[in-house]
Amino acid sequence: MGGAEKEIMSGRDIILGRIKDALRRPAPHKHNTAVKAADGIPTAEDFQPWLPQVGPEEADQFALFAQHSVNLKTVFLECGSLEEASTQVKEIAAREGWKTIGYHSGTLSTPLTESLGLTLLTTDNGYDTNALEACDAGITECDFLIAQTGSVMVSGPSAGGRALSVLPPHHVVIARRSQMVPDLTTALAEVTLKYDSKFPSFMSFITGPSRTGDIERILVLGAHGPKQLTVIAIP
Repeated sequence: MGGAEKEIMSGRDIILGRIKDALRRPAPHKHNTAVKAADGIPTAEDFQPWLPQVGPEEADQFALFAQHSVNLKTVFLECGSLEEASTQVKEIAAREGWKTIGYHSGTLSTPLTESLGLTLLTTDNGYDTNALEACDAGITECDFLIAQTGSVMVSGPSAGGRALSVLPPHHVVIARRSQMVPDLTTALAEVTLKYDSKFPSFMSFITGPSRTGDIERILVLGAHGPKQLTVIAIP
C-alpha cells in the first residue's frame, strides 16, 4: 500500500510541476521602472502588449496571418482565383478521401463546393445533425480574417450557424483578400457597421483547429471541434 501511495504522489507531483512550469509566463510588464502617470497608476503605454503590432500595409498583415497560421497549425493558402482555390481543395479532398461535404450557400462557398464533384449537404434550410457530423468537411465563408491573432471571425450569416464550423472534422474557410483586417478592434468595429441593427445572434473567433492541452500539457487537436482548419484567401 505504501508503495502504491508513493507512486500516486509521484505522478501528482509530476503533473503539478508541469502546471507550475506552464504558469511561469509573466503578465504584461512595464517597459521601464518609471511610472509615467503622476498619480502612480500605470497607463496602457507603460505595459508591453500581449499581441503583436500590425503593419499598415496589406502585405504586412498577410505575412503576420501566415506566421500565426504556422504556429496555430492552420493551413493558409493564398490563391489567385476561385478556380485555383477549387484545384487546391480538390487536392486536399483526394488526399484525405472526402466523400461528403457540408456547406452554407454563399457567393464564394457555393461555386467552390459545387466544383468538387462530391456529395453535398447544405445547411440552408435545416439539416440532420448526425448527417452533418458524418461529413468529411464543412465549407464556409467568414466575416473577417484578423492578422493580429491569425483568427477567422464567423457568424450565423457568414458561416451558416455554429454547427457547420464545429461538427465536420475539417473546416475550410473561403474569403476575399479584402476581408483581412489588422486587429480585433478593427474587426469588431467593421462587423458592427456591417450588420448594424441586425446584429447576428452567433459570432465566433476561430483561432486554429480545436485543441486542448489539459492532459499533462500534451497538445491534442480536434478535442472540441474540427481537427483541421484550412483558410483560403482569393482576390
